[in-house]
Amino acid sequence: METMAEKKLYEGMFLVDSAKAASDWDGVNAAINKILEKAEAEIVSMRKWDDRRLAYDIKRTGRGTYLLCYFKADGRKIQEIEKSVQLSEKIIRVLILSTEQMTKDDIEKDTPVTKAEKEKEKAVAEQAQKAEVNQQSNQQEEPAAEEAPTTEEAPAVEEAQTTEDAQTVEDVEQAEETEKPEETEKTEEAGQAQEVEAEEPQDSQPKASSDD
Repeated sequence: METMAEKKLYEGMFLVDSAKAASDWDGVNAAINKILEKAEAEIVSMRKWDDRRLAYDIKRTGRGTYLLCYFKADGRKIQEIEKSVQLSEKIIRVLILSTEQMTKDDIEKDTPVTKAEKEKEKAVAEQAQKAEVNQQSNQQEEPAAEEAPTTEEAPAVEEAQTTEDAQTVEDVEQAEETEKPEETEKTEEAGQAQEVEAEEPQDSQPKASSDD
């Protein structure tokens, strides 16, 4: 009777054709799951690691997609998994390493794909935030533009009032200048009349009789 060995944690990097991964992602995942289930392995985590150009063509494939999988399995089943990958039409190859010392945080660490997705989401969020700030700024500038004419009208009113005041002062000055010659003429006439009155008594005094 075969004894049950303790299952250990392994890291498997599966390589598939990028074209097949893009056209039939669910089928690729199903193929990997089927191989691991056949070896009685327990899948801990499986996700896309990256999409890269291969250093050289493998099975007429120049670009491959990598899937990173952590699973627990009997060490004696690893060769069976590798053999099943060689026979698979969807999986090009696999590299399996023992990772007993790996922690949960290490397993959940970002892959190149997840990092790129987070950076893209961050850039989109920043653009949306900038657009919102610009919109708020434009909304604040519109009321200020509407109030501007009122501010411009105030100096115009003051200038008009100043012009009217200056015109009034000029009119008063002109009126005063017009009245001055009339007063001067009246004063001269009054002076002449006094002189005539002063001369008349001298002429009207009775002359002394020669007989006296």
